[in-house]
Amino acid sequence: MSVKIAASAVVDPRAQLDPGVQIGHFCVIGPGVRIGRGTTVGNHVTLCGNTTIGEGNRIFPGAVIGAEPQDLSYRGTDTRVEIGDGNIIREYVTINRASEKEQGVTSIGHNNFLMSHVHLGHDVRVGDRVTMANNVMVGGHVHIGNDITIAGGVGVNQFSSIGSMSFVSAMSKVLHDVPPFMVVDGIPARPRCVNAIGLKRNGYSEEDVRVLQSAFRLLYKQMVGAEVARERLLETGPIRPVLRQLFDFMDESCSGRHGRSRDKRRKAA
Repeated sequence: MSVKIAASAVVDPRAQLDPGVQIGHFCVIGPGVRIGRGTTVGNHVTLCGNTTIGEGNRIFPGAVIGAEPQDLSYRGTDTRVEIGDGNIIREYVTINRASEKEQGVTSIGHNNFLMSHVHLGHDVRVGDRVTMANNVMVGGHVHIGNDITIAGGVGVNQFSSIGSMSFVSAMSKVLHDVPPFMVVDGIPARPRCVNAIGLKRNGYSEEDVRVLQSAFRLLYKQMVGAEVARERLLETGPIRPVLRQLFDFMDESCSGRHGRSRDKRRKAA
């Protein structure tokens, strides 16, 4: 498969384009960019900085990937963006490269769907199979797990973490960590119920859903706290892996300030 580059595109000769890559009209591709096999880049896309994009991605018009972090302390270090395979990045998505304050990488995994006008700030890490609807705004240093849906217009505070298999309702304001397996909603966003539909769609058992619902009632209805909830659930039998994942996540969240585990890094960042 040959590389196809539109006549009006500006591609630095040092950029690395694998077979089957297609570059649309009026794109600008910088010298530090590497694009994997079969990725298509639509018209008017800008790829800059030290940016690596995997195979089979689809990048739509107007996206800007790899621009400098929006951080006044940034001093031009050669930080990077790394994107996996099979992602869909729709119109006018912006993904900033990392600051110098953590590992120097903004990363996106595989098979994610970023709808139009999504913004991912510096040092963000996104797992696999995450859907972000239009106008989601993710601040710097946020970590997002796997199999998550974030609905339109959500704002995510910097240093927050969003647990796997969660659902964030539209227009929510995420100030604290979002526990795995939960639906959160509101300003500020709070857990409202277990993400039962998402769990069932992803092959979790009825028993997994049942024990998570029991945990939800203890944690967010009766408000007994994580330690008491854990003890009461232990009385009913061995802790299932989904509960262990939930409580481990909550322990981490409680160890940081403001219900954000990653706030432990804020002083250094």
